[in-house]
Amino acid sequence: MTAATSPRPLDGITVVSFEHAIAAPFCTRQLADMGARVIKIERPGVGDFARNYDERVRGLASHFVWTNRSKESLTLDLKHPAARDVLKRLLAQADVLVQNLAPGAAARQGLSFDALHAAHPSLIVCDISGYGEGGPYQDKKAYDLLIQSESGFVSVTGSPDAPAKAGCSISDIAAGMYAYSGILNALLLRQKTGKGSRVDVSMLESTVEWMGYPMYYAFDGAPPPARAGAAHATIYPYGPFPVGDGGTIMLGLQNEREWQVFCAQVLGQPDLASDARFSSNSARNANRDALRGYIVEAFAKMTLGQVADKLETAGIANASVNDMAGVWAHPQLRARGRWREVDSPKGSLPALLPPGSNNAFEPRMDAVPDVGQHTDAVLASLGYDAAEVGQLRAGGAV
Repeated sequence: MTAATSPRPLDGITVVSFEHAIAAPFCTRQLADMGARVIKIERPGVGDFARNYDERVRGLASHFVWTNRSKESLTLDLKHPAARDVLKRLLAQADVLVQNLAPGAAARQGLSFDALHAAHPSLIVCDISGYGEGGPYQDKKAYDLLIQSESGFVSVTGSPDAPAKAGCSISDIAAGMYAYSGILNALLLRQKTGKGSRVDVSMLESTVEWMGYPMYYAFDGAPPPARAGAAHATIYPYGPFPVGDGGTIMLGLQNEREWQVFCAQVLGQPDLASDARFSSNSARNANRDALRGYIVEAFAKMTLGQVADKLETAGIANASVNDMAGVWAHPQLRARGRWREVDSPKGSLPALLPPGSNNAFEPRMDAVPDVGQHTDAVLASLGYDAAEVGQLRAGGAV
């Protein structure tokens, strides 16, 4: 048996997800990557509103393509009485329920863990919200930018003149990752106890966890790390530097041995290593403007390739400052065979394999679904015949 034909870790696990936007879809896509059957519940005729964020991927939305491959789309209007029977049958077969609806919406629909546990004792329920259940912010609306702000991320990101958000949805991603790992933990726990449990994931708490370094740096009233653009706030030199041909190199020094090598082999100024202004990381950080002048002057005499070669020879960490086109064409991703093709309503699209490859199995890389594409098939798997499906459609339940 090869990795391509071997079972996946979550084969046989069924996930029902009332999801929209990014956090929950990102979580459930990863469950699908590992073999789970993910049934995505969407509003009839409309679908997940993230489908309409943009039209950048041959008419499809970039966020949606990224977070929704390998799922089945079932349209269902829970306000319709007949839809409740569909949901009842779905939950009887499900292992996991995931939701990131508006605060309180899942509970009003009878989808809370407490409401479901008696009838479905093995069901795992994962609730993803902005601020978590309880507390004064429980019912507050939360979007990624707002959580980046509340968590303090924005306050330490950007330039000295202005704060900035991250260029991608890091709070959604953080919450999706913790939901994913929390569900895996709950599945392992169920193997021991036979019981389902609730996973409660807050975007705020997920992002604050990622803020551990700047929080402890500012512990007990100490000043926080200064905003330093693409440079490191407290380690120097660590960040972007211009080179003679107009390019930019990113480099990072982590210790005094590297600093001495950098001065001697890259800058060609070995005496700089013992200059009192730069004799420790704290000193270099305090005198970064002066040190930057030496580095920029030396790099101005070289091309990007020459600087990179010197840094590599000296064993100094460095990187290209890629744009998105550069990442799509990245030679390392290509050399490692990290791209696959997945189907979509607009044809075949490239997709990155999930990080964390396992030699025992291949991740699932199936199509991005159209709205309601699998409604008839899912209903048939629940025991509905063609006439009953027709009645559900005619009544607007699906």
